[in-house]
Amino acid sequence: LYVERNKSSRARDYATGHREELRMNAKDLLINMYQDSQRDCRQSVLDLIQRQTDAVYLDCGCDDGRFTSEVAHKLGTDAVYGIEIGEYSADLARERGVQVYSSDLNAGYPFDDCTLDVVSANQVIEHVSDTDNFVREIFRVLKPGGYGVISTNNLACWHNIAALIAGYQPFPSDVSGEAGIGKALALFHGEAGSLSHLRIFTYPALKGLLQHHNFIVETTVGVGYYPFPAVLGNRLARIDKRHSAYLTAKVRKPR
Repeated sequence: LYVERNKSSRARDYATGHREELRMNAKDLLINMYQDSQRDCRQSVLDLIQRQTDAVYLDCGCDDGRFTSEVAHKLGTDAVYGIEIGEYSADLARERGVQVYSSDLNAGYPFDDCTLDVVSANQVIEHVSDTDNFVREIFRVLKPGGYGVISTNNLACWHNIAALIAGYQPFPSDVSGEAGIGKALALFHGEAGSLSHLRIFTYPALKGLLQHHNFIVETTVGVGYYPFPAVLGNRLARIDKRHSAYLTAKVRKPR
């Protein structure tokens, strides 16, 4: 009896260990896909930026200014502004030459009407509670003919659909500011307080919101297509942007 119990215990331990190993491998795979998609999402923003050396440029949610500087370099401009609520990140951006306003993107922007040529917001709109104000303010501060590039998570991507079918929370949808509760895999446990997603968009929702606030949507791009690797995934995302991991839109204010 003792031997049989030992065998049963070892079998349970093996099964538990095997499940945990599979879970960790799946988590590592998704984190790698996430990092690849983040890189490709930034590239999709850069691809939509046109060189304009006299442009006055604003990055909404500029963080530490690293990517802001990449966009500014693509534009070829020195008139670079940012809005960032985190003081530590804002200071780092200032060290990179970004003129940063410490402000809340749910409030009015510290710019006069029709003063900016280009506005970008990379992975920011999903963290804003008042998305109508967010888009309305971008429209207000842009000059007629100016444009914005906005990227965000896609609620209707296949891995979110799979999570819902399995009865879990979609990956970019947070119910807690402290932990990744209700998700099959909480990829970045403990970081939810600073990364909570408040509004998650589908392709029709993002396009519709931008059009509702009088923007001309010139182009939309899908980025990433889980579980496929980056090169194949991005090709599929171009074909089926409605189910891509991320969405990037270029919008223009009418003249």
